[in-house]
Amino acid sequence: MSIYHQLTDSYQRQFTYLRLSVTDQCNFRCNYCLPDGYSAASPDPFLSLEEIQRVAAAFALNGTKKIRITGGEPTLRKDLADIIRICKSTPGIETVALTSNGYKITQQLPALVDAGLDQLNLSADSLEPANFEMITGHNKLQEVLAGIDLAISLGLKRVKLNVVLMREFNRNELSKFLEFVSNRPISLRFIELMQTGDNVEFFKKQHVSGAEIQQHLEQNNWLQVLRDPHAGPAVEYTHPHYEGNIGLIMPYSKDFCSSCNRLRVSSHGNLHLCLFADAHESLRPYLTQESSAQLAKRLQHLLGGKKETHDLHEGNSGSTRHLAMLGG
Repeated sequence: MSIYHQLTDSYQRQFTYLRLSVTDQCNFRCNYCLPDGYSAASPDPFLSLEEIQRVAAAFALNGTKKIRITGGEPTLRKDLADIIRICKSTPGIETVALTSNGYKITQQLPALVDAGLDQLNLSADSLEPANFEMITGHNKLQEVLAGIDLAISLGLKRVKLNVVLMREFNRNELSKFLEFVSNRPISLRFIELMQTGDNVEFFKKQHVSGAEIQQHLEQNNWLQVLRDPHAGPAVEYTHPHYEGNIGLIMPYSKDFCSSCNRLRVSSHGNLHLCLFADAHESLRPYLTQESSAQLAKRLQHLLGGKKETHDLHEGNSGSTRHLAMLGG
């Protein structure tokens, strides 16, 4: 497949990674995201399989190599295996990843791998069952951990466990999280809590700087590894005595946006140039009116509106009310 043109913005950043939300529904009630549960933000239907195919093809024509399927919680879509199959069969797409809360992941994962899934991210913001349930509203820690082990046994290329850092809920579990990767070939990634429209007070009380964890790692002989060109924003560390790695996602760190390589499309077909942008562009009208090549050209034009950096440092989270809207 010939690439029409590499997606490059006015700051010479190249975009080879698409985060594609397929639903904004979520069955967890995480205290930092949806403490009151899911409430539909739009009456419009989610992207259909045909629309997803068109989105994937247009991005692939622009050099996208990796698609991460997100939600909300993507496993709530009964056609998730078909979505994965469509993305993986799109010429030019090399890697299809999935981010899930792991609610029933052990039941679904074999079929998703058969459909072409390459990578899996699950979440466990605590390794203590009672604390996990308090954070998420569900007693599902053992299912998530079983999903990690199953993903490893099925031979997925990369398996990751996400942990949102919170001062009062899991900062004291650092040693447990490090021990968890001592004999598992996974990447455990600490993610700084990000301020959104709905969690301002919670953020002020619970935010932990990733620099605290980074300092601990570097003082204990963890070494930074080179970043894969199509990878996400994590700064990753390895240690000779640990089978797994530790990653840090620090959106409040200096120059975080300089290595940005990802764009987002919401479950309703909106192009978001940044997770924390004020505006977005609806692609839905063009998904039926334009060919993949025409849509690919349109994406290049729209990319010209991408800013150099987010405004999180000024307390501006744009139009993002909560992370379930776009899957982070």
